[in-house]
Amino acid sequence: MRRIGNFLTIIGVIVVIVVVAWLVLRLQGTGSKSGENSGSLIPQPTPTIYPSAMTVIEGIQSLSRLETASYHIEKVITAESGQGPLGFLFGDKLLLIAYGQVIAGVDLSLLGPESLSTLPDGTVYIRLPQTEVFVAALDNNRTYVYDRRTGMAGLNVQLETAARQEAERLILQAALEEGLLEKADENARSVLRSFVLSLGFEHVIFVEVLPTPAPSPTPTAVIKLNVAP
Repeated sequence: MRRIGNFLTIIGVIVVIVVVAWLVLRLQGTGSKSGENSGSLIPQPTPTIYPSAMTVIEGIQSLSRLETASYHIEKVITAESGQGPLGFLFGDKLLLIAYGQVIAGVDLSLLGPESLSTLPDGTVYIRLPQTEVFVAALDNNRTYVYDRRTGMAGLNVQLETAARQEAERLILQAALEEGLLEKADENARSVLRSFVLSLGFEHVIFVEVLPTPAPSPTPTAVIKLNVAP
């Protein structure tokens, strides 16, 4: 009976050891799974992917000739010919009321890869083409000869043409003196800044010269010397 009791005791101990080992393994498996699940619940930062420089350039070029400023003005032009002692015979004089328009902007088709660079932090550097005058012309529907006086020999057929050309010159001059090109440049920068930021970039900087990218570090050669014992 004592032997049977000892045998049952040994069997009981073995069963307890097996149960405890199984419980330990079970708890370890549950812990690792919960750790994996908790790790998956932590939000991982999503890298920001910016459009390539060529994508930006193609988008800007699609804007083509960007008209960003206009100027409207009225000019009164007096033109005359054949004046002097014989003015009553050959003289011709007219008064022209001229209405004109000057439009300026930036030709974005001129912007190429050498005019734009992007940085990994979302900064875009742009070198804009020079602003230019696209249109400087009279409004023929509103421009007219208000008064004209000619001599006995008849009118000078070239006089009105010369007056209109002078009106166009003066209207363009007035627009430039009023800062039309500067206003066109300012407006072009505002339009392009909004456009580039809409693509997801963080900053837009206009420069006269694009920054030179930093050169890649040159690997340093390691020379091992074998010293004889």
